[in-house]
Amino acid sequence: MWKRGKAVLLASCTALAALLSASANASQAQLSDGVVKIGVLTDMSSIYSTLGGRGAVQAVKMAADDFMKENPDIKVEVVYADHQSKADIAASKAREWFDRDNVDMVTDLTNSSVAFAVIDLARQRNKIAIATGPASSEITNSKCTPVSVQYVYDTYALGRTTAREMMRQGGKTWYFVAADYAFGKALVGDASNAIKSEGGSVLGTAWAPMHTADFSTYLMQAQSSGAKVVGLANAGGDFVNAMKAAQQFGLTRTGGPQMAGLLVFLADVHAIGLQAAQGLEFSTAFYWDRDEETRKWSKRFLESAKRMPEQTDAGDYSSTLHYLRAVKAAGTDETGVVMKKMRELPVNDFFASNGRIREDGLMVHDMYLVEVKKPSESKYPWDYYTVKAVIPGEKAFRPLAESACTLVKK
Repeated sequence: MWKRGKAVLLASCTALAALLSASANASQAQLSDGVVKIGVLTDMSSIYSTLGGRGAVQAVKMAADDFMKENPDIKVEVVYADHQSKADIAASKAREWFDRDNVDMVTDLTNSSVAFAVIDLARQRNKIAIATGPASSEITNSKCTPVSVQYVYDTYALGRTTAREMMRQGGKTWYFVAADYAFGKALVGDASNAIKSEGGSVLGTAWAPMHTADFSTYLMQAQSSGAKVVGLANAGGDFVNAMKAAQQFGLTRTGGPQMAGLLVFLADVHAIGLQAAQGLEFSTAFYWDRDEETRKWSKRFLESAKRMPEQTDAGDYSSTLHYLRAVKAAGTDETGVVMKKMRELPVNDFFASNGRIREDGLMVHDMYLVEVKKPSESKYPWDYYTVKAVIPGEKAFRPLAESACTLVKK
């Protein structure tokens, strides 16, 4: 009797050990190729290289390393490539990653035209695409997909928050100098709708090609319109060149039109200088010096990147970690299961508090209205902004009731 009982006990213990072992390794066992593979597809050599580039790669690698320290049984590999702000190059590299290299998720995708091309390919291949750099609100509106996420900002939030603030200050008439491609058109459209809804008017738009070096003609058109606000609906090098030209031609002097940047980055202000950029107001998803938590992470980033992080860098880290935690919680890297888990899990970190990914793929979180400091107000390196207001995510982003996304149930 005792021997039979001992045998049963040993068999039970063996079965339990096997069950625990299987459970412990379940996450790894259900990963395709035994690894989670992330591709950072970013601009490393063109107009948006300061907004993505090596900083984006660094942020994603930081997230992967932090995750693997907490979860040593799950292997994460990060690859990266330069899309040069060209949709055809981006699509070619993404196709190679998906078809040959078994990349599970692609991220960054700075430049809206690039994002549209890669997201469509991700939909065809049933892979996940997380857009942290592109801004067109159509990514999660008319062109939404079940496999894509827009994480940091969109033109709806950027255009409306800045436009409404300028309107409150008396800027009722606008003229836009805008990027002549998908991003600029979406930004002008969303900002114009906000301006008109508040009783303002748009007097015109000058469309400037990407990589414009001389903005004088476009700015003279804006000045001659008599508009109280000149809205710069561009980004990166184009925004920097436009602001420098505006200063050169006296548009930034007292008595001239107000200058409004609709998508401004820390690197832009750094390049322009506080003397020229002081007083500029705009909305942003992240500022490194906002609180202790943002400062702590940003100083880690600074150690390796040798500059303070952009809102996109912070979004790259946060979104990658959110994705990896969803993979762990799901026990698989299968696209549909992971996307469902990403929508279920809240985002609570230095980048966003109580953020959530909606059914249209938009990550809704607070935005911040900031003003560029005067040179005399800046006390240490990268001390560039004053946070003037917090805009709750529900007010900053497009309501689901107004969404054209076919995934939204109404």
